[in-house]
Amino acid sequence: MSYSKWIGAAIGWSFGGPIGAIIGLALGSIVDSVGVSLQTYTEQPPEKTKTQTQPGDFEISLLILASIVIKADGKQDQRELDFVRNQFVSMYGKERANQAFKLFKEINKQQDISTRQVCLQIRQMMEHASRLQLIHFLFGIAKADGFVTDDEVHQIYTIAGYLGISHTDYESIKAMFYKSADSAYKILEVEKSATNDEIKKAYRSMVKKYHPDKLTHLGKEHQQGAEEKFRKVQEAYEQLQKERGF
Repeated sequence: MSYSKWIGAAIGWSFGGPIGAIIGLALGSIVDSVGVSLQTYTEQPPEKTKTQTQPGDFEISLLILASIVIKADGKQDQRELDFVRNQFVSMYGKERANQAFKLFKEINKQQDISTRQVCLQIRQMMEHASRLQLIHFLFGIAKADGFVTDDEVHQIYTIAGYLGISHTDYESIKAMFYKSADSAYKILEVEKSATNDEIKKAYRSMVKKYHPDKLTHLGKEHQQGAEEKFRKVQEAYEQLQKERGF
């Protein structure tokens, strides 16, 4: 797939507002080398109302937010960059991943990205399940180098807030990456004092929230992350079943 065809397919509502400015600047740095015109990417105006997120819009959002998190601690670890690249390869295949990572590197050079403005555009246009998936991916990046800084955690928390992700949803996803004595409870979004019946009810609710079918519209390349969240919910429930004997 040529670069122009890939990025042309990857732009819908995201090519407008602050995200459009970021992508336009990034493309401006590479269009000469790939021999394509920016006109290719400006023919589709952003949607005015929230619709089901298209794969390309999710990917563009992911590239920008990943860049923000990686730079949160003031340095860029090669392991974090490798994690992003490997995730792209696993989701898109090597050729498409190379195109995505080329754009990612140009975005990563920009120093004045407004986290708030980008997130508010995503929040306005992207449904809740896809926004949860973005947070899941960002925690994976933060942990890729084996050491998570307070700056990185704070940045993801800030992003989650701007995206309209509740504190309990944020803690649920965070607990999937950082083990503690009450991780299973946090994943299921219940207190340690919850009754067995309350845990069962919470499990059914979380199964609905994190079911991979909610992200089928993003394409099979994003099903792996959706299935991972779903599996963590199942593991948390099975752990509490074993501990409590129900």
